[in-house]
Amino acid sequence: MNGRGVVWLGSPSFPDAAREALADTQLRANLRRATTTIRDKRLAVAAELDDWEHLRDAAAAIKNRTSRHLDRYLVRLEESVTAAGGTVHWAADAAEANRIVTGLVRATGERTVVKVKSMATQEIGLNEALAEAGITAYETDLAELIVQLGDDRPSHILVPAIHRNRTEIRDLFVAEMGRWGRPAPEGLGDDPRELAEAARLHLRSRFLGAKVAVSGANFAVADTGTVVVVESEGNGRMCLTLPETLITVMGIEKVVPTWSDLEVFLQLLPRSATGERMNPYTSAWTGTTEGDGPRAFHLVLLDNGRTDTLADEVGRQVLGCIRCSACLNVCPVFERTGGHAYGSVYPGPIGAVLTPQLVGIEQAASLPFASTLCGACYDACPVKIDIPRVLAHLRARAVEAGRGPLNPEALAMKAAARVLDSPRLLSAAQRAAAAGGRLLARDGRIGRLPGPLRGWSDSRDTPVPPAESFRAWWRENREGER
Repeated sequence: MNGRGVVWLGSPSFPDAAREALADTQLRANLRRATTTIRDKRLAVAAELDDWEHLRDAAAAIKNRTSRHLDRYLVRLEESVTAAGGTVHWAADAAEANRIVTGLVRATGERTVVKVKSMATQEIGLNEALAEAGITAYETDLAELIVQLGDDRPSHILVPAIHRNRTEIRDLFVAEMGRWGRPAPEGLGDDPRELAEAARLHLRSRFLGAKVAVSGANFAVADTGTVVVVESEGNGRMCLTLPETLITVMGIEKVVPTWSDLEVFLQLLPRSATGERMNPYTSAWTGTTEGDGPRAFHLVLLDNGRTDTLADEVGRQVLGCIRCSACLNVCPVFERTGGHAYGSVYPGPIGAVLTPQLVGIEQAASLPFASTLCGACYDACPVKIDIPRVLAHLRARAVEAGRGPLNPEALAMKAAARVLDSPRLLSAAQRAAAAGGRLLARDGRIGRLPGPLRGWSDSRDTPVPPAESFRAWWRENREGER
């Protein structure tokens, strides 16, 4: 973890990690197949709604209004949850959140928990923190189970195991399921139905025996204290209803003011995420109810860099993200490198703008450059986050953060300013460039520049400067004309 308490995987910078990922042809094939399928489904179901763009505008407006008055809505949420029988905890950073959750689990006397997929708990490294306290967390989402069995890291917001194909998953189930509980069935094939059934059998005893569950949250309604989780498999419903204690870890940006606001997002999220008209399972609960569901409910509200992000007038819009992953599925960079290259819990275009703000730009200076700035992510985003604008903003911050008293770029700009301010020096520089260009030219182009200029020419050719500048030509041919 870095100083702000966000999990940083410690991988190489994005260019180095991407170069390795690009060499993995199987990875690229898996990514291309999956992202193309999801992308096409999203386009089809979004086109069914005549008011799709109006919904996007409404979602952006709700998120902007909520962020401006976030303190008020969070206090209202705390009041509503408490009135409904729940308990609210405030966590400034990852360490505090982990202490709270670990303490709550210990208080029950249990040493195992089941989990609903949650990026917030991945962000703070909760599984690792629980393990240090002697508590085992069992992932129940199918893709998260695959990642856990493989001692792997998620590579996609919505489909964490997108980097694996079904044959790889079958082999993983056969080799690892027995170490975590019920082993894979004999003769398991790689048909998706067989794999899903193997996971269902493996998890069933976990659901039925679990006393404590940990969940994330897609939304929380401030007016009523209702927390909402959307998922596709039913594992979430099992975790949210069967255990005696439910602990939800939620980023403070997930709050929405009212149920009518929630309605907008429940139309946008499934279409943008999985290309479905609605989620198979949308679970909503408000506090506790005698004789129905968990007897104790705890809501941990996580800051962990979000307040600092909120202070940035350009960057704050990324807190509107509803984790649909639409930007990942249209991004040409992500499609070729996958999520691991980003070195963060949050991959893809949204990770390139969210992670540097949560961990500090110094910790993730290469991520804002992990983009072509093509704008496809903005076109796909259901809440209209202007990711290209934030990328450019963070690139400027990264450059400023890397400047020193002897920064080569700063020295070059100062030298250029002096030359451009003097006609005599400019003329001399042009003559020198023309002479040097002729020496370096091959077939009319300069393929590789020398010394510190090499970085510019590694990926592009440079035109040969003209033998005569326009100023010199004018002086010789037209200066006397009127």
